[in-house]
Amino acid sequence: MSKTPFYITTPIYYPSDKLHIGHTYCTVATDAIARYKRLRGYDVMFLTGTDEHGQKIEDKAKAKGVTPQQFVDNIVAGPKGILDLWKLMNISNDRFIRTTDGYHMEAVQKIFKKMYDKGDIYKGKYTGMYCTPCESFWTESQLVNGMCPDCGREVRAAEEEAYFFRLSKYAEPVRRLLTETDFLEPKSRVNEMVHNFIDPGLEDLCVSRTSFTWGVPVDFDPGHVVYVWVDALFNYTTALGFMNEQYQDFEKYWPADVHIVGKEIVRFHSIIWPAMLMSMEMPLPKKVFGHGWLVLNGEKMSKSRGNIVDPYQLAERYGVDALRFFLLRTFPFGSDGNFSNELLISTINTDLANDLGNLVSRTVAMVIKYFGGQLPAEKVAGEPDEELKALALELRSKYEKAMEAFAPHTALAEVFKLVSRANKYIDETAPWVLAKDEANKPRLAAVMYNLLESIRMASSLLRPFIPASCEKIFAQIGAPESLTDWENAGIFGALPADVQVTKGETLFPRIDMAKELAELEALNAPQEPAAPEIPPISIDEFSKVQMTVCKVLACENVKKSEKLLKFTLDDGSGKPRQILSGIAKYYKPEELLGKTLVAVTNLPPRKMMGQESNGMILSAEKDGKLNLLMLEDSIPAGAQLC
Repeated sequence: MSKTPFYITTPIYYPSDKLHIGHTYCTVATDAIARYKRLRGYDVMFLTGTDEHGQKIEDKAKAKGVTPQQFVDNIVAGPKGILDLWKLMNISNDRFIRTTDGYHMEAVQKIFKKMYDKGDIYKGKYTGMYCTPCESFWTESQLVNGMCPDCGREVRAAEEEAYFFRLSKYAEPVRRLLTETDFLEPKSRVNEMVHNFIDPGLEDLCVSRTSFTWGVPVDFDPGHVVYVWVDALFNYTTALGFMNEQYQDFEKYWPADVHIVGKEIVRFHSIIWPAMLMSMEMPLPKKVFGHGWLVLNGEKMSKSRGNIVDPYQLAERYGVDALRFFLLRTFPFGSDGNFSNELLISTINTDLANDLGNLVSRTVAMVIKYFGGQLPAEKVAGEPDEELKALALELRSKYEKAMEAFAPHTALAEVFKLVSRANKYIDETAPWVLAKDEANKPRLAAVMYNLLESIRMASSLLRPFIPASCEKIFAQIGAPESLTDWENAGIFGALPADVQVTKGETLFPRIDMAKELAELEALNAPQEPAAPEIPPISIDEFSKVQMTVCKVLACENVKKSEKLLKFTLDDGSGKPRQILSGIAKYYKPEELLGKTLVAVTNLPPRKMMGQESNGMILSAEKDGKLNLLMLEDSIPAGAQLC
């Protein structure tokens, strides 16, 4: 009988040159769900990959003096790159897609052309604010203090010819999808999408760019490259062979059963993605699940904030399975989780070392001590047995309910109820007392068997979470592979009566909290930052920068901005120059009147908080504080630095 297909995906990740535990969280959770479905007997396709195009990749590659392809190749496939991290974390993905793969690029061109021919993509001009790190366009009203609402960094005015997708055309079908079905979970995300994005009116979406070249070319209009979300989102279909010859299993696995994504990209997956699929007249995914962030001190982890946690360091110190377990045991999957080293160590000590590890080692040691490692066939039941068996027999259905609801933390809680009950069972039955009388050996054998069975059933359901450790447990308790499947996870009494155990290594050594925290603090103490790698420029390039001495005629705060000051300057041209500068935290406007400053005056104008800024005032930064570059007042306005 053929297995039921099940298609599950993570988002394709931007190839960051500094990976952190937050990158790992989503993929480990998706891996656990995929492994659970395989345990259930499904034919699973688990996809992950990397989103490798865009202006920020092009800019970073140029800064490092390499091609964009060389840049992404190193981060994806180089030492400690994304592929290495997934291997380290024992991720069981069936396929890995890169948006620079030729078959994907070919398919994206065909998809773009098909939507264009249908009239759902048209040419126009984009005018607005653009955040390069986020690769997102924003309207003035969406900015926060003149900055990107997602990352808090500066945006720039952008105007260029572009193609647009008629997203507004699909507003009502998408609204019905979100409000009348279970397409998007958790349900809390639905109100956010409808209230924040659909109710105000969906605007058509910019889907091509001309200001950079690192992307999928629009083959019928040279100079345009396909913008990120058409390129990135359709990976879920191209990786199955849609509009390409690389694979042939699109019909088998599409539509996807679930896209697991971080909450920051729910908007793209729950609004833009179904709208594009509607345009293509393709079946929609069955579900999008938007999980929370792993945060540190209340802030999302990111390289720019300097608050990242290194998964390589944690895996090396505590083991991959301990790290996987912590991520999924500790935080409800739909909510944010506040990471701390104390919480990590406490979880390992309590659940893995004290409860699970101790249960396995005590049970195996007692079977070896009292029976030479192999139980006799004769056994006598006792009163405490039934409660333990009942809990074990109820476990699989409760676990299944939690996993089907994308609540791995709840599934683990159910497993550890059995683990905790088995530890209590040891105290209730007191095997060390039974062992004192030879007549009690049949009863003692039953106690040991019940413990081994409880361990087997619990570990069978822990396999999606801590797969390597479970294999070691099975070897120690004498459970063959055939007895660790889904069917036997619901049967008490599957182990042979004369089961033989084997002493093994300590699965989860207990950690000295105080000592470990001190070592981690020493390892992660702030280092003197290395000087940034800045490629050399020629004297001809430098001479193009026009640095002009300016006198401050007027200065005032910019309304609704805590950061910006508006300067009116005498630059010697006879016409006042207006420049906005993010210096308000360090100077009061009245302190700067009459001061002599230096400004770069041959930059193109840009809008900030709805006001035009014509240039950039020079300042110096030290320890996070900005200091304006001021000159003697005797130097005349209009003088050029040379």
